Amino acid sequence: MSLFGNLFGKKEKEALDKGLEKTKTSFFSQLSRAIAGKSSVDEEVLDNLEQLLIAADVGPDTTFKIIDRIEARVARDKYMNASELNHILHDEIIQLLAENQTEDPEGFSIPQGVRPYVIMVVGVNGVGKTTTIGKLAYQFKQQGKKVVLGAGDTFRAAAVEQLKIWSERVGCDFYSKGMNADPAAVAYETIQFAMANNCDVAIIDTAGRLHTKIHLMQELTKIKRSIGKKMESAPHEVLLVLDATTGQNAIEQARRFTEATSLTGLALTKLDGTAKGGVAIGISDQFKIPIQFLGVGEGIDQLQVFHKARFVDALFES
Repeated sequence: MSLFGNLFGKKEKEALDKGLEKTKTSFFSQLSRAIAGKSSVDEEVLDNLEQLLIAADVGPDTTFKIIDRIEARVARDKYMNASELNHILHDEIIQLLAENQTEDPEGFSIPQGVRPYVIMVVGVNGVGKTTTIGKLAYQFKQQGKKVVLGAGDTFRAAAVEQLKIWSERVGCDFYSKGMNADPAAVAYETIQFAMANNCDVAIIDTAGRLHTKIHLMQELTKIKRSIGKKMESAPHEVLLVLDATTGQNAIEQARRFTEATSLTGLALTKLDGTAKGGVAIGISDQFKIPIQFLGVGEGIDQLQVFHKARFVDALFES
């Protein structure tokens, strides 16, 4: 069972709908104009659809896959009304995401017998990494878990202070060696603290300097190795945080981080602030790494688990 999950009620649905509002407004208003007056899905409609998907930052590779599938369906069905295009597009995107062989989360829990459960969080500066850690800690606290946050981003004073503030806000433990400490040592000692204090979960922040700098990636490898020395099999999760508003740059960041470390999941933040929500489809398709979380607002409880069908339903719901 996946670590990440959540009950999906009315409040969560409304937050997801609101988070995708800009993407829906931008994409579907343009799609309506593109098929206005058309009685069938012809080459012009497909060309327009291709441009719209790319504009929504679905990404060229995934866009071409979707267009190929719709073309095949048009050829098979011989005749297809343009007004049916929304329904067809909805089905094809869900099917595409289902082929990633990643299971949707069932419940918000951690495996039995693993204590502390160690989550290493990576990502460049400014993507909402520290906020995501705080919101994740809040979810575990709501489950009655004892949580410690490890301040492994020791290159920025603000990062250490922000994480401390989040720990106080959530009401969980905090471990830090201050600025300029060795991040790998912080990670090691955070696990040591978690073991000594019977913590259920340890979430470790890491540096977020530009993903184009090789030394950052080497540092992440060192941190991960240090964690493993203290606790065999840890970290149990390596979560990459990406900013949805950066569109294709988020895909490039995912590519760089997957080359540097073994990622187990992705968190896509600031979804409510962009019309580029289609980037979730492209990332999920291209990397076959499950998107675990969606940040759909600034509230402490506005971190949702990613569920393929729910996401696409919300995207297409009028």
